[in-house]
Amino acid sequence: MSNWNITYRGVVYPWHCDHMGHMNVMWYTGKFDEACWQLLGMLGLNSPRFAKDGTGMVAVEQHIQYKRELRAGDAVTIQSALLEVKDKSIHMLHKMLHDASGEVAALTVVVGVHIDAAIRKAIRLPDDVRQRAIAMKEQEISVLEEICE
Repeated sequence: MSNWNITYRGVVYPWHCDHMGHMNVMWYTGKFDEACWQLLGMLGLNSPRFAKDGTGMVAVEQHIQYKRELRAGDAVTIQSALLEVKDKSIHMLHKMLHDASGEVAALTVVVGVHIDAAIRKAIRLPDDVRQRAIAMKEQEISVLEEICE
């Protein structure tokens, strides 16, 4: 996918590293979480909207693959794409890149569910959000089709 959305840029600090000298798994999760919120914001799901609508998003599933160690001082970028848009949920794919080498350091797939914040139950995604998500996903698919031709 050549038109991934950049959803995070940052650096690995010494306090992100464990006794093995590489970034600890808790920091991968944190950086991917920030990327999720940026991607959701691009779709129109943000704190003011949640407060106004009485809604929210919750992560119900996450799978991470660690591909390359990251060490203190490494700059990273997370690029994100949508895998699936359902009535009440969004499946997001994020890849964390080691900026200096361009290598993929980690991948994660996250399933986010739209909820009514008062009763904590899944509800349908707003129509405008679904339309933006579907358009983003279709754009990603069209780029893939061009690459495959």
